Amino acid sequence: MPRLSNLPTNKVIKAFERDGWVLRQGGKHMVLTKPGCPVRLVIPRHRSVKHGLLIRQIKNAGLTQEAFLRLYDA
Repeated sequence: MPRLSNLPTNKVIKAFERDGWVLRQGGKHMVLTKPGCPVRLVIPRHRSVKHGLLIRQIKNAGLTQEAFLRLYDA
């Protein structure tokens, strides 16, 4: 399994979408929302997502790192 460091942004977004998150395009950031969930995940439009931000967004989404990696690899 890949480490949670510098993962490509497009693959990270796809992993969250597999968990039911919906992408809402923004300006310099991409915002993911989930029906019935008050939390928003905000990810900047960079080539990759840095480790600290990804860990924080995984926790905000209510996922474990292992669960996220399964979605990422699916």
